[in-house]
Amino acid sequence: MAEPKSYLKKKHILAVDDEEDILETIEDILEDSLVDSARDYKSASRKIKENRYDLAILDIMGVDGLKLLEEAVDRGIPAVMLTAHAINPETLMSSIQKGAIAYLPKEKLPELEDLLGRILSDHEKGEPPWKFLFELLGDYFDQRFGPDWKEKNKGFWSEFSRDYYVSRGIRERLMHDNKVRDKGF
Repeated sequence: MAEPKSYLKKKHILAVDDEEDILETIEDILEDSLVDSARDYKSASRKIKENRYDLAILDIMGVDGLKLLEEAVDRGIPAVMLTAHAINPETLMSSIQKGAIAYLPKEKLPELEDLLGRILSDHEKGEPPWKFLFELLGDYFDQRFGPDWKEKNKGFWSEFSRDYYVSRGIRERLMHDNKVRDKGF
């Protein structure tokens, strides 16, 4: 990975998962970061509304992660979806459409620090984290979903592939970014 692990040092990160062991693992992996955690939708929603985070890591199942994603995007918080049970093309597309900057399977937890460092770095530089993610995990998604998984939603993926920089999710995030909105874009 291009970004050193120290990229996340002192970053304020919210981790949301209904499984205590997953939260403990995330906290251990991101030991140099300031990690808040929540095990349910209500606690996570309150934390998103009351705090400023550099990144949110959101489980999809058990905590209403897609709704939390919308709330994080509304507050200008970059969000990464982390899931095991909801790893399917539909939640991947929904995550993109709702403004997530990445979608990671929990199987990648051992690589979490490196992955998040690169994803957040790309995002902050204005580079497309999804491009990196699909270069890295494209084969994983093909194996998990089947080699023709994008064919079922060809229009979505065709539009998405044309331009990683201006995907619907990025446009959605930009609409909530005061720095961009104040310039009249």
